Amino acid sequence: MRLRHRGVTIVELMIVVVILGLILAFAGPKIDVMKYRIESSMQGIGLTFLTAERQAISQQHDIIVEFDVAHNALKIHEDKNNNGVIDAGERVRSVPLGDNVVFGRGSATAMTQIGNGPISFTMTVNGYLAVTFHRDGSASGAGGFYLTSTRAATTTAFKQDCRAVWIDRATGRASWFRYNQTSNTWVRAF
Repeated sequence: MRLRHRGVTIVELMIVVVILGLILAFAGPKIDVMKYRIESSMQGIGLTFLTAERQAISQQHDIIVEFDVAHNALKIHEDKNNNGVIDAGERVRSVPLGDNVVFGRGSATAMTQIGNGPISFTMTVNGYLAVTFHRDGSASGAGGFYLTSTRAATTTAFKQDCRAVWIDRATGRASWFRYNQTSNTWVRAF
């Protein structure tokens, strides 16, 4: 007996392609890609702060996180001698916020503890607002910052793009928040 192997015909393949095209044509415009970008940036930046805190504990020296607002990035400085100055042999790396993500809250209501500005930390290092994580895991000060999309920064229609991160001074713990446009409140994300 001979077994017959049947493949896919070109007509069947074209039917599948047409059906997928129709699904994408109707569903594609309804997908809000920016929502996922801002969420991804919030989680990535929040994890950067968690990593900086853990690195300070494990390496037993200060880790300074500087807010480079002009370039929409964080600068992570491994301050091996705890002097607050970038010395030879100390690693400094930059972590970008992400595509179309900036510091700020757009037209979303300000959180009480962070205030109106994009960053509430007051310490400056190398000309940037900054927070230092010490070897015991604590932060140099309590503070927070806002992240939002470029579209929310320029219009009031996308308040839901706004995110906030709050750093506790005693524990160095980062808490993440999302803005709920419907209730005009901040909701803890993690």
